[in-house]
Amino acid sequence: MNALLEVDRVSKSFGGVAANREISLSVPAGAVHGLIGPNGSGKTTLFNSIVGHHPLDAGSVAFDGTRIERMTVPRIARLGLLRTFQQTRVYGAMSCVENMQVSAPHRTAHGGVLLRRVPAAVTERAEGLLEFVGLAALRHHRAGSLSFGQQKLLEFAMALMFRPKMLLLDEPTAGINPTLINGMIDRLVRANAELGVTLLVIEHNMRVVMNLATHIYCLAHGRLLAAGTPEEVRNDPRVVEAYLGGE
Repeated sequence: MNALLEVDRVSKSFGGVAANREISLSVPAGAVHGLIGPNGSGKTTLFNSIVGHHPLDAGSVAFDGTRIERMTVPRIARLGLLRTFQQTRVYGAMSCVENMQVSAPHRTAHGGVLLRRVPAAVTERAEGLLEFVGLAALRHHRAGSLSFGQQKLLEFAMALMFRPKMLLLDEPTAGINPTLINGMIDRLVRANAELGVTLLVIEHNMRVVMNLATHIYCLAHGRLLAAGTPEEVRNDPRVVEAYLGGE
């Protein structure tokens, strides 16, 4: 399959400390790939580098055939590449459906959002996606009143409002209860299969990433340590030593 995301020898340092060092990876359209590694290995920095949160020191990033490493975050999002965060970023004082509405890519001439005149199609899509993630019954509840796991589902649905081609998900199951973990996995699988969204997932829950991804990259000390199928990565001695702590 053709690569939707192509990361080529990306490097990024902060104050002389190398967070990413010549990392290369490729994600085909329609795939679900995983990104693992111990804390401090550079996973979140790599996500930030890909979507334009900070400039690269070296290397390049191409998305859907277009070089994006010098683009702004909003411009990259308009191309169809978005990310979610470890800590949820929802508007706590707004209802779930209002969070969905302000996430839609429709704006006034001055760049603002007019909630009082939200197109019917936007509200319809918002309601449909809340149903998709299992939050339809809570659509008029304040987002701040939701559990952490429910907020993660809401943030996922908010990202889907953009009709993304690809999502970078930063620990989507971290900090949520086992029941909601299964629900999140199901929504990720369905988003990939039914909505055609390509996924690259940072995940510390090895059961989740091994069952979800068809290809896994492992980082350690800012470098790409290993890559392959879940079985190959699970049995790689370097991964066992660096990520799982040896025997």
